[in-house]
Amino acid sequence: MILSENALYIKYIRLKEAGDLPHEYPYTVPALAGFSGLRFRRPVTFIVGENGMGKSTLLEAIAVKAGFNAEGGSKNFRFATRETHSPLYGNLVLGRGLQPRYGYFLRAESFYNVATEIDQIADGIHRYYGDKSLHRQSHGESFLSLLEHRLRGNGLYIFDEPEAALSPSRQMYMLCRIKQLVESGSQFIVSTHSPIVMAYPGADIYEIADNGLQLTELEQTPHYLLMKRFCLDHEGMLRQLGFGIPESRSAGRATGRMSRRSAQPHRHFARMPHRICTDVSHGYY
Repeated sequence: MILSENALYIKYIRLKEAGDLPHEYPYTVPALAGFSGLRFRRPVTFIVGENGMGKSTLLEAIAVKAGFNAEGGSKNFRFATRETHSPLYGNLVLGRGLQPRYGYFLRAESFYNVATEIDQIADGIHRYYGDKSLHRQSHGESFLSLLEHRLRGNGLYIFDEPEAALSPSRQMYMLCRIKQLVESGSQFIVSTHSPIVMAYPGADIYEIADNGLQLTELEQTPHYLLMKRFCLDHEGMLRQLGFGIPESRSAGRATGRMSRRSAQPHRHFARMPHRICTDVSHGYY
């Protein structure tokens, strides 16, 4: 069952006091410029923007206000390696809907700390992560173990830059796993830099600009436009960055040769999206 707007676990966020905010961090980040609130309309919402715009600050506040540990994990985690989270959560109001059965805050930068806490808890908790210590897996494998084994339907999942450890193909896997969980009644709030991740069909994308949060489309995000331009003419862009690449070397690639390649993708990638989603459904990852 896909959650309707009225059935979402978090329906909106707003500040308790939206008037004269302190002229200090975290209220000075662009994400809070003119911020009065944000309404969640769909089961999947992305918050995107450049580094330093306040994505993680806002996501962290939502997660902590929702009852999660600031460094990540489920609501049962209560450790603190170093308390560096901002006080923004204390001035945040969550409009709550249904009560989720499960939940998890995945914070890429501190997932190592979560893995350490899991090892210290022990007592059978590894069975929720593939029966193997996350420290005995690669960075990407540990993320995949979380996605495959720990997350369930009817859950509230807040992800901060989940693509950090994942290759492009594994990011596609994550899209398929998110689809499974959304179809089982879950809600996702995600910050990301990845055009692959933010391509999830039907999701809302909020871009953080200098004047605050703005609803946008994938093809209008700087991430998509820049990556598309780089893929179509990476040598031309590298020349603009000061690399001494001769003009003639890339001329053919930016015209007919590129169009032929786009029309006939490499055999390794031709069936990859279908195979990834099939592998997800059969639990091969």
